Amino acid sequence: MSMQQKIHDKLAAAIACKHLNVVNESHMHSRGEESHFKVVIVSEEFLGKRLLPRHRIVNEILKDELANHIHALSIHAYTPEEYSDKNGQTPDSPTCLGGSKFDK
Repeated sequence: MSMQQKIHDKLAAAIACKHLNVVNESHMHSRGEESHFKVVIVSEEFLGKRLLPRHRIVNEILKDELANHIHALSIHAYTPEEYSDKNGQTPDSPTCLGGSKFDK
């Protein structure tokens, strides 16, 4: 199973998502491996939660992957209303500056 699919499956199993998209952005970085991802996740579970607690939820679900496999994870966590207000548009991920503990 690819890391992209593993991320998707873990998030979908843990959060009732209205929308979930996991994008492998590794091709935009020097390593080219499955190490850079963008997650767009929309859930009513984020209602009343600020940005940091939303990110903590995602980070907790993916803690093993973050500790052992993923170098960069761009998280865009929205309520359904916020996502609708954005017309489904999310910002581009920042450029990777390298320095991964996985670099050889």
